[in-house]
Amino acid sequence: MFELAIMWEWMGFAVRWLHVITAIAWIGSSFYFIALDLGLRREGDLRGADGEEWQVHGGGFYHVRKYLVAPEAMPEHLTWFKWESYSTWLSGAALLMIVYWAGGELYLIDAAKADLTLWQGILISAASLTVGWLVYDVLCKSELGKYPTALMLLLFGLLVVMGYGYNQIFTGRAMMLHLGAFTATIMTANVFFIIMPNQRIVVADLQAGRVPDAKYGKIAKLRSTHNNYLTLPVIFLMLSNHYPLAFATQHNWIIAALVFLMGVTIRHFFNSMHGRKGMFWWTWAVTAILFILIMWLSTSPFQHTPLEEAEEAAVPAAARQFAQAEGFEDVTDIVLGRCSMCHAREPFYDGIHRAPKAVFLETPAEIALAARQIYVQSGASHAMPPANVSFMEPEERAAIVRWFKAAEG
Repeated sequence: MFELAIMWEWMGFAVRWLHVITAIAWIGSSFYFIALDLGLRREGDLRGADGEEWQVHGGGFYHVRKYLVAPEAMPEHLTWFKWESYSTWLSGAALLMIVYWAGGELYLIDAAKADLTLWQGILISAASLTVGWLVYDVLCKSELGKYPTALMLLLFGLLVVMGYGYNQIFTGRAMMLHLGAFTATIMTANVFFIIMPNQRIVVADLQAGRVPDAKYGKIAKLRSTHNNYLTLPVIFLMLSNHYPLAFATQHNWIIAALVFLMGVTIRHFFNSMHGRKGMFWWTWAVTAILFILIMWLSTSPFQHTPLEEAEEAAVPAAARQFAQAEGFEDVTDIVLGRCSMCHAREPFYDGIHRAPKAVFLETPAEIALAARQIYVQSGASHAMPPANVSFMEPEERAAIVRWFKAAEG
């Protein structure tokens, strides 16, 4: 019979794999259609179309035409691009629940920032995604919708405020991930609540013999443009949990804000190039400056609970069983001897400047809280220490396994 910890680890891996696959499908189709839309040619006999493009791929030629409102007659076969977005959001939501809700005491709540229970943190996590979409949607439907640039600036301000707010409650890692989820929720909700319903209205009008209103296409175009500029920052935020220099420094929320600006400069270059408006190389210079600024900001110290406070803190209820299990004292000695030289607030292992993934293993409380990660990384597998640089012995790994299984009962 598989152990629960191993099954949970593989479940997280499987959902993460699914999330990456569906994200590739969504982002790939999004990038393709943006490039296609911007590159449409509008000369010659278009036969009522807004533009056309000839493309070659896979040994064949494709002739693509775009109708601004709709063609004269509805085609028998119509492909809807929606499930790429929906499946990406659903798999991402599942991954959020697995990592940051089920593992909330380790990854979600930062007790040094806010005195919250795990359930309160989960409620804030879920509610913020919903409220974010509602605020954004109201802004888009207001008079600001007529001024796309002003609306984009306001959206950027909203994202900055959310990043700062998340950072007052959650761990840096959770802040980055939630800001990505917040943005991805807006993007998928745009598809589900705005773009797809508007397209269905156009199709229904065509089928009924009515002339579709062009306003629905314009509304969908505005939301699609927002999605285009938000895509690259979302990918960065997805990857950020692997890099403590991004999420575990004092100015992590400012780093996230600058990443959104980088997304704008990079997409502006490609959008202009695909739209045959020129190749604005200055955007790469701005991107490089922003990235250098991010690297500089990452040199600020971690935000963390002082070690003396961590030593005095009570072991969280979820970790108490591991602290009370037989063999915990031996495992504590093993971890302190083999792991804490890197997993420390001030690492003293040569070449390590930040604790990997901002996981600290300096006190019994911290070791008990990270029990499952220690078991998976150093007991069930030999992933840690990397290349066994601290020479963890087989007997020590066996002791970790015995301790974890004793705690699990």
